[in-house]
Amino acid sequence: MNEEYLLEAKSIKKSFSGVPALRNGSLKLRRGSVHALCGGNGAGKSTFLNILMGLLQRDAGDIYIEGKPVHFSGPSDALDAGISIISQELEPVPGMTVAENLYLGREPKISGFIVNYRKMFGDAEQLLQDLHFDISPRTLMSKLSLAQIQLVEIAKAISYNSKIIIMDEPTSAIGEKEAELLFSSIRRLQTRGTSIIYVSHRMNELYQIADEYTIFRDGQFIESGEMTEIDRRTLINNILGAELEEEFTKFNTPNENILLEVNGFTRKPVFEDISLRLYDGEILGIFGLMGAGRSEFLETLFGTFELDEGYASVKGTPFVPVSPKAAMQAGMALVTEDRKGSGLVLEGSVKDNISLASLHSVSRLGVVQRTKEVASVDRLVTQFSVKAASRELAVKHMSGGNQQKVVLAKWMKTEPCILLLDEPTRGVDVGAKREIYHFMSEFARDGKAIIMVSSEIPEVLGMCDRVIVFRRGKMTGELKGDGLTQENLAKLAS
Repeated sequence: MNEEYLLEAKSIKKSFSGVPALRNGSLKLRRGSVHALCGGNGAGKSTFLNILMGLLQRDAGDIYIEGKPVHFSGPSDALDAGISIISQELEPVPGMTVAENLYLGREPKISGFIVNYRKMFGDAEQLLQDLHFDISPRTLMSKLSLAQIQLVEIAKAISYNSKIIIMDEPTSAIGEKEAELLFSSIRRLQTRGTSIIYVSHRMNELYQIADEYTIFRDGQFIESGEMTEIDRRTLINNILGAELEEEFTKFNTPNENILLEVNGFTRKPVFEDISLRLYDGEILGIFGLMGAGRSEFLETLFGTFELDEGYASVKGTPFVPVSPKAAMQAGMALVTEDRKGSGLVLEGSVKDNISLASLHSVSRLGVVQRTKEVASVDRLVTQFSVKAASRELAVKHMSGGNQQKVVLAKWMKTEPCILLLDEPTRGVDVGAKREIYHFMSEFARDGKAIIMVSSEIPEVLGMCDRVIVFRRGKMTGELKGDGLTQENLAKLAS
């Protein structure tokens, strides 16, 4: 084996129930490099990474670390060999503290059997401080936001001091500021000789942090090379296997009719005195750093949390967000940032998930009319181009992009006029993103409107007609037209 490579994987194969998920997974990782593993949802990336981590067993192929063949029977073997992972699937233990989650299964002990909590909390605090993550090690995981949970997962992977760290969508739940902290940590790790396998659907990140790339498509290795030798458009086209006409598809036009008006919305200590107007045909963006109160505002507007002060109206009719049911009756729908945690029933089928929020529309005297339900589900599956072998397929077996389409289809079945989107393209590939952007423009064009929270500045600039910026729970400004720039967003948010 070539000694300049820390890891080599050759011709890895894996099938599930006879269906190939990985036909030829191959990658060469240099020492001290950041290697971008690129591919659309369903390309085989996660299967490949799970095999590298010992979470799955390969059917065929070879893996070498420092020139020596390896075979991992489980994750502990991979950790012992110097490989750790930041998984896209966040699975914290909610009832434990941050420190307990960080060192779960490897707690420092006194006399070999009593957990040394003082040392554990001290080590956790030092680790979080070194990474500049503003999280207390004594906080329960159940009290953290999705973004904070992601930061804890990042810290946990780094704490193993591994030779190889797999980062699978590490920034999908965090903002620009936190991403910069991660990139700084990655650069420090590189100076120690640590190698990173980096997966992200955010193209800007790949060009910012990666040295080399490998592309998978349909479970197969397509090509690899240096990031400096491939331009963004070519990279996207090679990931898709087709020419991408345009990344953002925007054709809605706002008018002067007020669809939603919010006045003085306050939920202390999360946000205070938020007032805004949403017009017919508009895509209104809400931007801010982590902890700015963006997601909490959407959830409160949808009635998930109790409002302290303020009032609202929808189409001129007073609206009080006392519950999600009241919000739905007013014509609202909320797509949350965590589709697996709050958007889907993962064990449920495509059909059951799409029908979940609107069973009354296909029921008579409390009994679901299956023929009517199936017809409406099939229509939405076609409308959103959901790729599934059957409407009875459990959504846990679907790619991130298709899962997100199922969430959107579920809410569209309720026939909303106002769509609240929280990180609508989180963990979704460029092809599925374009389909979601097309849907957004189409929805707004048809006399409806969208409020979108997004941490991706290109997405905000590419899809929003106006943007309201939050900072520490307060509105700091509104941007539109020529004033809607990356510089102005950053200035108002920080």
